[in-house]
Amino acid sequence: MWHIAKRELYDNLNSLRFALATVLLLGLMLTNAAVYLHEQPKRTQKYNAAVTESVNDLTVRADSLYTLAREGPGLLYKKPSSLRFCAEGGEPFLPNVVGGAFLWSISGGLKGFWRLNYPSTTPNLTDIRPNVTKVDWAFIIGYVLSLIAILFTFDAISGERELGTLRLMLANPMPRYTILIGKFLGALISIGIPLTLAVLMNLLLISTSSAVQLGPDAWERLGIIFFIAILYTGLFLALGLLVSTCVSRSAVSLVILLLIWVTFVVFVPSTLASIAGGFSSPMSTDELWQRRGELYAKRWERYDAYFAERVERSKEIQFKGEHVIAEAEEQERVNEEHLAQQIDQVKFARRTTQISPIAIAQHLIESFAGTGFERHLQFLENTRTHARQFRKFIADTDSGDPESSHIIGIRQGMSEKPVSPAAVPKFEDTLNLNQDFNAAMMDLLLLVLLFVVLLSGAYLAFVRVEV
Repeated sequence: MWHIAKRELYDNLNSLRFALATVLLLGLMLTNAAVYLHEQPKRTQKYNAAVTESVNDLTVRADSLYTLAREGPGLLYKKPSSLRFCAEGGEPFLPNVVGGAFLWSISGGLKGFWRLNYPSTTPNLTDIRPNVTKVDWAFIIGYVLSLIAILFTFDAISGERELGTLRLMLANPMPRYTILIGKFLGALISIGIPLTLAVLMNLLLISTSSAVQLGPDAWERLGIIFFIAILYTGLFLALGLLVSTCVSRSAVSLVILLLIWVTFVVFVPSTLASIAGGFSSPMSTDELWQRRGELYAKRWERYDAYFAERVERSKEIQFKGEHVIAEAEEQERVNEEHLAQQIDQVKFARRTTQISPIAIAQHLIESFAGTGFERHLQFLENTRTHARQFRKFIADTDSGDPESSHIIGIRQGMSEKPVSPAAVPKFEDTLNLNQDFNAAMMDLLLLVLLFVVLLSGAYLAFVRVEV
């Protein structure tokens, strides 16, 4: 097996396709690093400036607990990933901030209370293809590496058959799987050498820059992404061996493989994503505003009905506080419903495109790079967690003031004492590697399954080859 692998490796190292693959991968990886080092410091600086401005606004609102509770903790920004050079994903089309909203006045002259408000997403969110204008790792692995794998294996068996050397190989007392695995390993090592070299040059250029800091967690994620690249390459190597085994001429094998590559790498992901996106449409912006208006009108009717009769002063303050909080909760539930519909639409489109290996690899690389859709879902969950912490802080602080009536939602019922900005919970947009593993597990199993099926198919086809 190793003799065959070494012979395959030697032949590839002396071939033009190996030289072209090396130059192409090196050029793309160095271009990726240069573009990333140019753009990432700007993204980081913009993020830090926005966070600083939000903290300064929070300091102004902390002049009283009521003002802080009504206007909220300010805008919550998504932290830019240090591994964005691996996969940009849909980042340009995903909001990088979640804010709060409140009405200056609602029924009865009351002031509205803070609630989470999610910016609208664009229809491009359903486009899960790598952006070909961005030369990131996902593009290089998904498109370039898969094509290189095909070029290294289209003549692995059919070429031997045309030269007549396959008959000589099979005349030796060795199992056929030994020949097949040897050729597979030889091709994998042949591609692994320029890929590893290109990745190392890319990371060397990025890690030596003072503008970018890659911590231990980032290096763990890079190791996982590199493993995904090898597995994805192995899948197309197995496909190349399968087709090369089933046909007797290398030219026919190459044509078939290129047609499969164009279909499942270029055509299928975009087509299926567009079709799937049309099957489910979330609530439109007009419908969202209509729902909000209906809830607002009903809340106003309840307010007028309650005060149609004379009520006690203490009960009036209690009702107004409950009224304000209920209005904010109703509006936030509508926002959550609208967001859930958008998320369901994207998830359906992504599940539909899982028939394509490039879509699976794209999802995996995005997950571990901390970009794209799964990253956005974690950001949204972080904002909800922070909202719960903020509201608990408001309630606990108000209950600690003996002069307060402890009626959240109205100025007369809450503490008017100033709040220390340092005591307000800080928003932390963190990434969890275990959570990323759980989110990516299905895609990873699908990629492994495709690899096993194709390699097994190549072996079954090879044992039936008659020379």
